[in-house]
Amino acid sequence: MKRLAILTTILMAMPSLVFAAGGFAKVGTFGGQFLKIGVSARATGMGSAYTGVVDDASAVFWNVGGLVNVLGNEVSLNHVTWAADTNLSSLVVAFNPRSIPGTFALSARSYWMDPMLERTARNPEGTGHTFDAGMSSYGLSYARFFTDKFSTGFTLNYLHMALAEAVVNSGSFDFGIMYRIGIRDLKLGMTIQNLGGKYKYDDRESKLPVIFKVGSSFTVFQTERQHMLAAVEFQHPSDNLERSNVGLEYNLNDFFFLRGGYHINYDSDGVAGGFGVSVPTGETTDIVADYSAVDMDALGIAHRITVRVIF
Repeated sequence: MKRLAILTTILMAMPSLVFAAGGFAKVGTFGGQFLKIGVSARATGMGSAYTGVVDDASAVFWNVGGLVNVLGNEVSLNHVTWAADTNLSSLVVAFNPRSIPGTFALSARSYWMDPMLERTARNPEGTGHTFDAGMSSYGLSYARFFTDKFSTGFTLNYLHMALAEAVVNSGSFDFGIMYRIGIRDLKLGMTIQNLGGKYKYDDRESKLPVIFKVGSSFTVFQTERQHMLAAVEFQHPSDNLERSNVGLEYNLNDFFFLRGGYHINYDSDGVAGGFGVSVPTGETTDIVADYSAVDMDALGIAHRITVRVIF
């Protein structure tokens, strides 16, 4: 077990050690940018420092190695009001088959906008026709424990991207691990997301925005009624400089949650905050509602709402 812990820690630190030596931003040179928009109001309310926290169905978008924490079944709905009058909606259904060890999940997310009026040089006021643009992904995830402390998982994604008449279909692969040390609920997580090949969009070749994340979370204090969780995360996106996230979550009676966080070295994201409420609806069922707001500087405030049904 000690060897496994050491190996896991080295694997988690490797991306940061390799890429921390330097680099430069490659903003605007990669496609599939909607894959980088954070899903889950709880996660973004903590400043997106979630790789070492994940314990719900949204793990398929943050670190699929944490999907094993869904012990029964869970449905998660999320909506993001994004910049430039665009939106991102997602759905995750996680379940545990009795005959197969581990947790499975089916997921879908769609980045969309309302139809826009078609304009040309001869018809600057509009031609009477409209067009739209949208991107979506559909995923199949699986995660399982290999020891009582170590879990891993993966997601296979089918990607569909369209702008007016132009359409591109592609695929991606996510991989994640979680290691639970056990001291003050300390957890370590690592994920590699958006692994995929090149694709052509409008006769131009593009690549997916691969990202490495390493994160950790631990209990700051805990009493019979209260619990404070702290999290930190380091990222290396393939199209930008290294980033960091820090976040806190205050839990009162497993009923009310208050969250805050900060994005470090981001182009726009800064202060984040949010809250949540968990309402038991039966002996084994709960409904959880979360909200978050992230200050994106000149782009305004990104609002997120998540509703989870646990049964």
